[in-house]
Amino acid sequence: MNEDLLQYIWNFQLFNSLSLLTSEKEPISVVRSGTQNFDSGPDFFNGQVRISQTLWVGNIEIHIKSSDWVKHNHQNDVAYSKIILHVVWEDDQPVLQANGQKVPTLELKGLVKKSVFEKFEVLQSSKTWIPCESEIGNVDEFVKIQTIERKLVERLELKSNRLNQILALRKNDWEATLYQLLAKYFGFKINAVPFELLANSTDFNLIRKHRSKENQLLALFFGQAGFLQSDFKGSFPEKLKQEYSFLVSKYKLQALEQSVWKFMRMRPSNFPTIRIAQFVGIFLKNANLFQSIVEAKKVIDLQELFKIKTHPYFDIHYRFDIPASKKQPKNLGGSSIDVLLINVVIPVLFNYGKHIADEKIQERSIEFLRAISWERNSITKKWKELGMPISSAYDSQALIQLKNEDCSHKKCLTCAIGDAILKPSKND
Repeated sequence: MNEDLLQYIWNFQLFNSLSLLTSEKEPISVVRSGTQNFDSGPDFFNGQVRISQTLWVGNIEIHIKSSDWVKHNHQNDVAYSKIILHVVWEDDQPVLQANGQKVPTLELKGLVKKSVFEKFEVLQSSKTWIPCESEIGNVDEFVKIQTIERKLVERLELKSNRLNQILALRKNDWEATLYQLLAKYFGFKINAVPFELLANSTDFNLIRKHRSKENQLLALFFGQAGFLQSDFKGSFPEKLKQEYSFLVSKYKLQALEQSVWKFMRMRPSNFPTIRIAQFVGIFLKNANLFQSIVEAKKVIDLQELFKIKTHPYFDIHYRFDIPASKKQPKNLGGSSIDVLLINVVIPVLFNYGKHIADEKIQERSIEFLRAISWERNSITKKWKELGMPISSAYDSQALIQLKNEDCSHKKCLTCAIGDAILKPSKND
């Protein structure tokens, strides 16, 4: 027996509730199982049970064996002084409160259908991509949609918690926080860490001061990234180098080592030099990017903010002093823009709505996800194969959350899909 499973059985009353008796042979009827507590303290708050003729309202504790009460030292913990019922799988000894009063105990052994254990064991022992892979096709479509809705909000909340940490470090400067997050995702996994280091070493106030002058902003970022340490043949990189030298003396800047950036096994259009040029383009185009995001009414408005042009030099170069084979603009592609919207812009907007208690902003951020194509990756493609409804980034973000946070850890007991599979049917 697993205590999580026992809590699940109690929560959803998956036992024969007729003629229930305490260990003292007093009749019990469950009025309300209570609200499950996932933090420290009793397992369920505000339960209601009728023992004999008395209705008790209070907390309920769950254990495999009643002797676990003593093992966990609950008899000396004031948090457990208002327990109205001790629910156990096996009642192996009477337990007492600190005042010596006996705790009413309900033993569930022999009252639970065998099918609950069998289904749970199948899910927990599964070696497939998700535990319920063989069963999910039989789950009602409404349950799947309900799961997606819950997991989407959960994912946005998770990202909000991480974002709050950055916001605190940036002293509640939303524009600077947005800058930090954009830098992380501009690295597109391979160069995510160097881009974060670049943002950390380049104060956003400097960008505010120099954002109207392209060469100064390019010099600032390429210099801080460590790409202006060489002797250049071309006049443009040499000009940036001289500009950066001036900025270093003025602001006491410290550049990264160029070696932190990765170029291997990468398409030239994804080279960090091109990504930095594009990053600069965003702040050149948008004088107040965060405010523009807040004011956007449609996804197309957000996408337009990131449709930038890089400096003409990068039309014919991927790296300094190395000409490209053909001239080609290095603008951000539509899929790259959507990645930034999904992972940075929309979570920032959602969190901002929470901070100012504006539900309309939160709802708009969620609707933006419905208007963006779903991400094609190994996780979402597999969900599609399994028949999960997926038509937008709203769905794909929720399903990524479901896979990473629940399925990979076999949290079937807290999943609506797992619940639908585990609950006994009329035929069980």
